[in-house]
Amino acid sequence: QVQLVESGGGLVQPGGSLRLSCAISGGSVSRFVMGWYRRGPGKVRELVARIHFDGDIDYADSVKGRFTASRDIPKKTVGLQMNNLKPDDTAVYYCNANRLDTRGREEDYWGQGTQVTVAS
Repeated sequence: QVQLVESGGGLVQPGGSLRLSCAISGGSVSRFVMGWYRRGPGKVRELVARIHFDGDIDYADSVKGRFTASRDIPKKTVGLQMNNLKPDDTAVYYCNANRLDTRGREEDYWGQGTQVTVAS
């Protein structure tokens, strides 16, 4: 069974930085499309960044140039470096692992989430 555990959230002032990490067990970060999502207060869940099988990374327009996603295959982790944080970045951040199995069925796993609060 695949499990995802996020860490690294917290309280930071506007303009500050945080780094989130997601550790996977029961699988490899290179065998899934690994995503970072967030849900802000009163908002729907949105994609923040997504790392494809080949290592290409997509970002939401709202975080381009500020956030950097990465993966470390041997360490079985993905990271999200967040710089120049804004109050609008306040949200619970979730790690996701997604793929289709050999029968074409979707495998979709979520971490428990980690709170990021940007406030002065």
